[in-house]
Amino acid sequence: MTDGSRIPGFYRLPLAERLALVAERSGVASAELEEALRRGGLDAEKADKLVENVLGTYALPFGVALNVRVNERDHLVPMVVEEPSVIAAASNAARMIRASGGFHAEVGEALMTAQVQIVNVRDPAEAVAHLVSAQPKLMELARAAVPNLLARGGGPREIEVRDLGSGMIVLHVYVDCRDAMGANLVNSIAEAIGPSAAELARGVLGLRILSNLCDRRLVRVRCRVHPRDLGLAAKPTHAHERPSLDPPSERPRVAASEPPPAPGQTWVDGGFVAERIVLASRFAELDPYRAATHNKGVMNGVDAVVLASGNDFRAVEAGAHAYAARSGRYAPLVVWRRDGEDLTGELEMPLALGTVGGTLRVHPVAQVALKLMRVTGADELAQVAASVGVASNLAALRALATEGIQRGHMSLHARSVAVAAGALGGEVELVALAIAEQGSITVEAASRALATLRVPAS
Repeated sequence: MTDGSRIPGFYRLPLAERLALVAERSGVASAELEEALRRGGLDAEKADKLVENVLGTYALPFGVALNVRVNERDHLVPMVVEEPSVIAAASNAARMIRASGGFHAEVGEALMTAQVQIVNVRDPAEAVAHLVSAQPKLMELARAAVPNLLARGGGPREIEVRDLGSGMIVLHVYVDCRDAMGANLVNSIAEAIGPSAAELARGVLGLRILSNLCDRRLVRVRCRVHPRDLGLAAKPTHAHERPSLDPPSERPRVAASEPPPAPGQTWVDGGFVAERIVLASRFAELDPYRAATHNKGVMNGVDAVVLASGNDFRAVEAGAHAYAARSGRYAPLVVWRRDGEDLTGELEMPLALGTVGGTLRVHPVAQVALKLMRVTGADELAQVAASVGVASNLAALRALATEGIQRGHMSLHARSVAVAAGALGGEVELVALAIAEQGSITVEAASRALATLRVPAS
């Protein structure tokens, strides 16, 4: 990738220049990129072959996160999301993390879980013993169900049997799906071994399907941020909200390159911000109500990459939240701590993604998204998506730790409001700026600003 994912001032460029620059950086031909993104890359005729009762298509913005460096490799990361500020915030946080070495990510074993439910088991202990002793036979049936996966080096790896009580037993087959997400492969295995498993257990066959709690397909991400990169100009928080640090207004800026605060703002020191982020992380660890919103910030980034790459974000969401509650208490997916001066973050979550099969076969934008990212396979895609999730969470906590989430979020939302009021072309940014400065981000305020803007032209 030419010059990596660091592109200062990218958001200021006209759309055509952004497309050209991303094409140059990624090595994807401009014509291919533009053609894939035209009208969302999916017409009604093709959509009619994907799902039922089709009337048309529904488009969402396709953007790119910048500054993402994972395991010493740069990535331009496509994101599909409708919420303002998500892409900008993730890019900004990735820049801070990049300055301290970027993200360090790993995927351990990458196994999906096939579940076979057996009910009305009269002697569970005997049933478990029979199933365990029959593992070689069951593994042979499982392998026979997915010959193409075996040819690619994947396939069933292990069988586990659990007695759930009340005459119910579940048999797990752990499957290496290689670069596929693997839902169809895993379901095929579950259905292939189900009848034999039920006969061996002397019970009645129940469900045969994958589990989206893929806790044998975990991705882990670590990162570090120096306080000099966390400082910002903002309206200070109230004194009674501050931890026992010097007031932000009395602390010097630690990054000389940062612009001076605007009128009504003060420089918030990076060390102060780091402490506030740690306190926010502890809040999420102690309170499931906060943890839910904390994890929503993570999934803002993860889901946007999952959607862009043609993967199943509902499966990812289900697995992530089930894993967050695995202890019996809902907990944060990413935790922030201080290590000396630095702020450190660590994330662990299940993430089953694919770079082959599924929507990727037919959706040109999903295919282009993978080309833009330059990922080598499903494991690297999971590492990149999880890293963007960490960046998204950091950006949200940094905003919450200083001036609150609304100021930056609503400033970007102002553009959507300006469009809703009828602003066109260059009018959009001018109207958005006017209503953001007024602090009244409504269609009515935008209509008034637009009318004022158009007076000289008339």
